[in-house]
Amino acid sequence: MKYVVREKMFAVGDDYWVEDENGRRAFYVDGKVLRVRETLELQDPSGQVLATVHKKLLSLRDAMTIERDGEVLVTVRKKRLALLRDVYRAELASGEELEIRGDLIDKEYDIEYEGERLARISRRWFSLRDAYAIDIEREDADAAMLIAVAVCVDRLVEKEHEDHDD
Repeated sequence: MKYVVREKMFAVGDDYWVEDENGRRAFYVDGKVLRVRETLELQDPSGQVLATVHKKLLSLRDAMTIERDGEVLVTVRKKRLALLRDVYRAELASGEELEIRGDLIDKEYDIEYEGERLARISRRWFSLRDAYAIDIEREDADAAMLIAVAVCVDRLVEKEHEDHDD
């Protein structure tokens, strides 16, 4: 299943819909304002919170957490010692790890588990530069979690490039 994400909507306070490939509203991203740390909620169309994304406050490297039911499900951060290209990792609460690799800036990358692609993030399917797709390749994959991981990667890459531009 493919999901469509519109860019430039990831600032805290921005709310937007993630649509499925048929144009139906699949997930709502609610940017929470007036919080001590950056917070986004990923909700289903009925408003049920599926995941809460937080920027970690005290961390040597920028990191974001994805929580479900008050428990940390995933921590996303740049992988240390990744040579030649940006590689991020998403460490699951179970200790397992997802690798996020590819062209993160231009949004042509994969989310993999043990070498198997779970999701492909790509702008190729769109003529407009303000949108990209998240193609969930496995039917048994947790779509909400993979979309939340992609949101985290976007925020972390954007922050890293803002810091380098300063």
